[in-house]
Amino acid sequence: MSETEHYDLVIVGGGPGGLSAGIYAMRAALKTVLIEKAIPGGQVNLSDEVENYPGIKNISGAELSMKFNEHADNYGLEIISDEVTVVDPGLDHHSVTLADGRTLKSHSVILATGGTPRKLNIAGEDEYYGKGVSYCAVCDGFFFKGKDVMVIGGGDSACEEALYLSKLANKVYIAHRRDAFRASRMLQQRVEADCNIEVLWNTIVTEIKAADGAVRHVMLQDTQSGQQRETPIDGVFIFIGFVPNNQLVPAGVRKNPEGFVITDDRCATNTQGLYAIGDLREKYARQIVLSAADGCMAALSAAHYIETRKAKSGDRTCTLP
Repeated sequence: MSETEHYDLVIVGGGPGGLSAGIYAMRAALKTVLIEKAIPGGQVNLSDEVENYPGIKNISGAELSMKFNEHADNYGLEIISDEVTVVDPGLDHHSVTLADGRTLKSHSVILATGGTPRKLNIAGEDEYYGKGVSYCAVCDGFFFKGKDVMVIGGGDSACEEALYLSKLANKVYIAHRRDAFRASRMLQQRVEADCNIEVLWNTIVTEIKAADGAVRHVMLQDTQSGQQRETPIDGVFIFIGFVPNNQLVPAGVRKNPEGFVITDDRCATNTQGLYAIGDLREKYARQIVLSAADGCMAALSAAHYIETRKAKSGDRTCTLP
């Protein structure tokens, strides 16, 4: 690759949304490249089981990611394993700078950078990360086989991870600040039916304590009475949502107060030729199928935008499906 390479479309991020965008972009005959600094598939790789992707009753997250990647590869999508450091919008072309110093120019950019686990920001959380504090049960659950663990949260992820841990741990506690879950009813029923899971309602964790370099206790507080107590525990798994990875979002692109990018129904931002999809985008729900749908919509919208630009300049080299 030369120092500066020109594309129709650059996709930043290789999760379900980014790979879906890549598939549709290749079908639209766009010269496309996808940049992913880690493993294609993103957060899906960390899911033990996926049971709600249409047409597939049950599949591991890693296998579903592999299928996404194979599908994109079948269309010849170029994937660069590197980190993007800057996305700089321009009037004629957008510029995407990579960590190795290369610059990619493109008519359009799709940002599919996803999000990262939200932190509790309590004492002991950062200090004992990797020593009993985790944000991924699939990654670290094996290390707590036969031990007592605590899951913090009340959404789909918290319930899913608690169910996974219940197969390994001696006991799983779920600490939830409210008196009802936000998870889907099916997941709630599974948690309620699992005799290895105990739910601590109206409870927050205020501190994580360790001994000999490993987590040994947590401080709990009742949100109604304010009463505190110390509970012995071997591992803490935190699932309280995600914050958007919006560091690459250019200045001037509209975001909501939580930092999620505001788009229209075509995933277009207020900057022409720039799109945001998946967990980076403001929307009602965050599911794999919705990220894939975002990728489809953004790629089709980008293809139309690029076709229009080329038609105006007299360069019609892109053919829509």
